[in-house]
Amino acid sequence: MVMKTVLNVKVDRDVKIKAQKAAAELGLPLSVIVNENLKRFSNERFITFAAPLRPSKRLQRAIRDAERDWKSGKNISPPFDSAEEMDRYLGAL
Repeated sequence: MVMKTVLNVKVDRDVKIKAQKAAAELGLPLSVIVNENLKRFSNERFITFAAPLRPSKRLQRAIRDAERDWKSGKNISPPFDSAEEMDRYLGAL
């Protein structure tokens, strides 16, 4: 049986709130996140900080629209060999 103990640490209020929300998104209590990180740190003497990037709803929509346009060949310009060629193409639109 593993004995549990209480760890009191001071953290910035905003950090705690954001961490609780992130843990909740994973369906975990913050104590599980803290405990796992403390185990890993004590065993490896190494810590890595990373967070997945999530595009905003607006950016997700723009990406979907761009992918749809690309697949249909809509709103796609041809490749250009020079800036002058690009200027001529854009001027003709």
